[in-house]
Amino acid sequence: MLAAGVALLLSGCGLTIPTDPDGTLDRVRSGGTLRVGASPRPGWVEMQGVHAPSGREPQLVEGFAEHLDAEVEWTVAGEEHLVTMLEDGELDLAVGGFTDANAWMDKVGLTRSYAEVDVDGTTEAHVMMVPMGENALQSELERWLDDHGGAS
Repeated sequence: MLAAGVALLLSGCGLTIPTDPDGTLDRVRSGGTLRVGASPRPGWVEMQGVHAPSGREPQLVEGFAEHLDAEVEWTVAGEEHLVTMLEDGELDLAVGGFTDANAWMDKVGLTRSYAEVDVDGTTEAHVMMVPMGENALQSELERWLDDHGGAS
């Protein structure tokens, strides 16, 4: 009951929940740019020459950007550098075949698993990384992945 009252009070102030402290989702929507980091991983993120990444996750990212009416700006780098860029607010999202057991979970936000894959008898739950605290972006991405991510 108290939570409902607080939510009603906050909605009257123009505050939406979830929210992005840095305004990422609002900045990206309707003609903005989704800044995405990609770390190559066979089957998930492929690099072919100097072109934009291809593969399963870049296709998902392009679809999500289209959903937001945004353009994608790609940065290709190793995981550690992508995490630093997410922490510094230079990226909005990172992909690279990451699983929910990755070493960066205390530095970035992880989406809930959108695909589970059996690898040598072990189930890998795949996630994407977003800046810590950008909850509106993460929620929108998770809803979109629920409908479009699917399992392999």
